[in-house]
Amino acid sequence: MTTSSAPGKVYLFGEHAVVYGEPAVPCAIERRARVSVEPRDDHRVRVEADELTLDGFTVEWGGDTDEQPDVDVPSNLVEAATGYVDEALGQARDALDDPEAGFDVTIESDIPLGGGLGSSAAVVVAAIDAAVRSRGESIDPEELADRAYQAESTVQGGEASRADTYCSAMGGAVRVEGDDTRPIEAPELPLVIGYDGGAGDTGELVAGVRALKDEYEFAADTVETIGDLTREGEQLLAEADPGEEPSPVLLDELGDLMDFNHGLLSALGVSSRSLDRMVWSAREAEAEGAKLTGAGGGGCIVALDRTQATRRALEYSPGCEQAFRAELATEGVRAEE
Repeated sequence: MTTSSAPGKVYLFGEHAVVYGEPAVPCAIERRARVSVEPRDDHRVRVEADELTLDGFTVEWGGDTDEQPDVDVPSNLVEAATGYVDEALGQARDALDDPEAGFDVTIESDIPLGGGLGSSAAVVVAAIDAAVRSRGESIDPEELADRAYQAESTVQGGEASRADTYCSAMGGAVRVEGDDTRPIEAPELPLVIGYDGGAGDTGELVAGVRALKDEYEFAADTVETIGDLTREGEQLLAEADPGEEPSPVLLDELGDLMDFNHGLLSALGVSSRSLDRMVWSAREAEAEGAKLTGAGGGGCIVALDRTQATRRALEYSPGCEQAFRAELATEGVRAEE
């Protein structure tokens, strides 16, 4: 059995706008998806997943395109749980030049599913890496990131950006603008995550922003403004010493941009009552800044606070099911024993 893990991520700035070629700055966090793969002698795929914030399931299906998983759960759950894995294994088969390869796959994750922390990207990245390595081959992280993006883009109807998969594959903080992807240096920021237990529909939320942007000029301007503030945030990070603890001035400036970013995302209709409550709980606890992270509609917020006040405030915030501090994951995808 070959196992790979890949980290989740938070967006400091730029979600949704990145879909339209504006820059985004996500950073990897030490919450990981672990995918174990064993090659099969036939062309079938068997997926076992017990820890994807679901009740757990096992499905098996054939490698033919007209064969679908046969399991007695709602079809949308099957599609959400297996779609990314199926596309990831397709990318692995292509990398291996073996279109008939079958695999047994086991998935474990401590990243909330659909919560805005890049759970699908982490699973896809780890699955491709583990499947390729299970056959005695290896894959370059840059190629892995590109293949993972292709898999996500297919599942999301072409609306995916490279941000999540590139960040998960490479680790650390990254900058993504269209097809231009590169790691950037960033200090260890005091990240606090609040999770409402829910999940937004990424495809629906992205489509909603697109419709708003196409209909109203002010919505298009809002997307561009998110890009502008992302550039401001990137410049602040570039001027910081990654080897030193971030200064109070830097955290205040980054926090102001995060607050502004959340307001713009709310104006685009991708926040929710629970996310707004957690954001305001963090701000009232004197966090330097707080915003939703990911597609929105439910899921997670990220705040900056070097004290314990924000985490404690979130724990008592209505609708917040979990609050935790997140460390920067300096390592992306990796092999696990």
